[in-house]
Amino acid sequence: MTAMTTRAASAPGEPEPSTGRRGGRSLRSGFGLLGPRHARHSVSLDQLSGLALPIGDDGVVIGVDAEGRPAVLGLNRPTPYDVVLIGGLWTAQVLALRAAATGARVAVETGRPQAWVQMVHAMGGGQNGLAVYDVGRVPPQGASAGTPVLVVRDCGMRPPRGRVASGPWQAVLTLLPYLSPVAPRLLRQARLVGVQRISPDEAAELGRALTLPRGDVEALPTLADGFTLWCADRDRQYVMTQPTDAEIGLLGTPRRMD
Repeated sequence: MTAMTTRAASAPGEPEPSTGRRGGRSLRSGFGLLGPRHARHSVSLDQLSGLALPIGDDGVVIGVDAEGRPAVLGLNRPTPYDVVLIGGLWTAQVLALRAAATGARVAVETGRPQAWVQMVHAMGGGQNGLAVYDVGRVPPQGASAGTPVLVVRDCGMRPPRGRVASGPWQAVLTLLPYLSPVAPRLLRQARLVGVQRISPDEAAELGRALTLPRGDVEALPTLADGFTLWCADRDRQYVMTQPTDAEIGLLGTPRRMD
């Protein structure tokens, strides 16, 4: 960052710099009216760091981490991005709502449209960023940098291969209620995996698949509602999703079971 400067005002009695006069106002050929005059402002090198603005990651706030800081999930990317959530419908719906709030279009592929109809109505009948399709019926979404897309696949324990895959500016979130025979394939292709409360046997199997430390394997069966362990490569983070009043009114309180 460099110090910003403005042109100094003319001293009293000195002529105003001008290329011409029209109606008592100074004009610059091709650049319109001259702006207001201000004294020059500058800062020393030691003061420069004080001008920095704290800016967080760009994405969807999915909750808070163990230190109470916002946990942000960057879904809108110029490269394909696959996410697997082994957990409850409530968390997937909160993510869909918040993604839509950031300007993304959300396409939900589901075998239980009745579970999503309340959200569709609340968002204007599908006209404001969220649409629901039957399994295998999601049309091409035409994602772009200006109109990113999140495809949510809520297709049960054995979701078929999707017709609409992840791509530039189009992320795919696959919801699995529990581990299933198709989980290993989905986990291999996923860039990010979220895990909520599962059984000890499932935790042991998932620990081997994701190379989780023993402490995480033992913690997964004890996670409270609203908690998710997010895993990306070797990074792991526990996140608590805190609903807003509007989300509670629409979806209820956090829950693992549907």
